[in-house]
Amino acid sequence: MSTQVNIAEAKARLSELVSRAVQGEEITLARSGTAMARIVALEEPPRRELGRHPELAVDRALLLAPMDEDELAEWE
Repeated sequence: MSTQVNIAEAKARLSELVSRAVQGEEITLARSGTAMARIVALEEPPRRELGRHPELAVDRALLLAPMDEDELAEWE
């Protein structure tokens, strides 16, 4: 569904118009009856996939294990 609204009216009703756009309605902003812009809901970004690159995974036990003397010396 699409609704055309005068820009001056849209200024007064912006919050309502944005809510309607989020619910799927397309709002067209017009000046003197000429369409100038649209208010539409943003597309949700794709969710990141866990485990997408298993070759980059690090064993958690290695991350939490205490460092040996050689590793500690490298940090000094």
